[in-house]
Amino acid sequence: MDITLLPGRVTGALTPPCSKSYAQRALAASLLSAETSILHNIEFCDDTRSALRCIEALGARIGQPNVHTLSIHGGLHPQSDTLSVGESGLATRLFTPIAALCDTPIRIEGSGTLLHRPMDMLTEPLQRLGASATDCNGRLPLEVHGPLRGGMAEVDGSVSSQFVTGLLLALPLAREDSTLHIRNAVSVPYIEMTVDTAARFGVEICHNDYSEFYIPGNQRYRATDFIIEGDWSAAAMLLVAGATAGQVTVDNISMLSRQADTAICEALVRAGAAVIDEPHAISAAHRPLRAFEFDATHCPDLFPALAALAASCEGESIILGTSRLRHKECDRAEAIREEYGKLGIRVDLTEENTMRIRGGRLRGGRVRSHDDHRMAMSLAVAALRAEAPVEITGAECVAKSYPRFFEELKKIRS
Repeated sequence: MDITLLPGRVTGALTPPCSKSYAQRALAASLLSAETSILHNIEFCDDTRSALRCIEALGARIGQPNVHTLSIHGGLHPQSDTLSVGESGLATRLFTPIAALCDTPIRIEGSGTLLHRPMDMLTEPLQRLGASATDCNGRLPLEVHGPLRGGMAEVDGSVSSQFVTGLLLALPLAREDSTLHIRNAVSVPYIEMTVDTAARFGVEICHNDYSEFYIPGNQRYRATDFIIEGDWSAAAMLLVAGATAGQVTVDNISMLSRQADTAICEALVRAGAAVIDEPHAISAAHRPLRAFEFDATHCPDLFPALAALAASCEGESIILGTSRLRHKECDRAEAIREEYGKLGIRVDLTEENTMRIRGGRLRGGRVRSHDDHRMAMSLAVAALRAEAPVEITGAECVAKSYPRFFEELKKIRS
């Protein structure tokens, strides 16, 4: 799908979808309980549907009392020897260790851009913890055969925290206690979300500054009612739209969230935007914007939103953490350089781990999403400040996280 965005202002209030990071963690924890949990405020983007397929394949029984509520009766009883994770990196790295709890071989298959993302960090720790695990030259498909017994393992956390999340949720059900040593941990806020989710289901995970974890074995997940909060990754795009092209209020989010992307508010303030923090909503309004510096190492999903912000700032903004972008849906650093270059914005990647963006006048043109949902949204927000229409090819990829994004953006156009 191609979509053309016209320049213009935005004003109004929107409610983003639920946090898909919290939703997938809550779905996994519900599976691991032998009782019935209720998940409220859930929405069905592609990644959440991938997680739902996984828990059903592993034995969960799912009901839907209303459009935004799921009842999940858990219990690990595999109904299939294959998990289809679609293009969800989190579902892959989350459900692979959970599948390794089962005493039957299970194959994990994906599709699209996920087939090019690294998975080699999974196999060795699983083997050390008692399961059989193989990959295909460091990529999907994977095959695991448990059960995990627990024990001690080292995990490379430099590429992603997602596999750490999978192990932390699976190992409480192992027979033995476990200790994990995490090398070069990144995206620590996402690990905090995992520990928080486990605690809400009655499971204890101890840690030493998120670099060493002790997980008692033979624990039991308790069913719970879980209200899934709004998604800060989606909210970041909407707040940048307000900061660069008008005023936007985003409902059902809070600065008290453990989500990493709350950090967008710090970047907005540094850039000179007006940010208003209310108990259950955040607003951003346009003011003269100046270049800013920001370290996005622990919140790499913010890079596309930060690029749209920096493109509208006077001067050269510096964003650190580009090493985190090579193994996303695309090489996001190169994609930002290429596509913003088409709009007349210079993006320099010559310094290691650094992106420099020279803000200025954005011209119209034809750009492509690189099949990356966050790139499509970023370019759409940037288009609001362009001098002519911007056509985005492959815009349907927003369904991965925010299916109604373009519809919502249209609602607040003035």
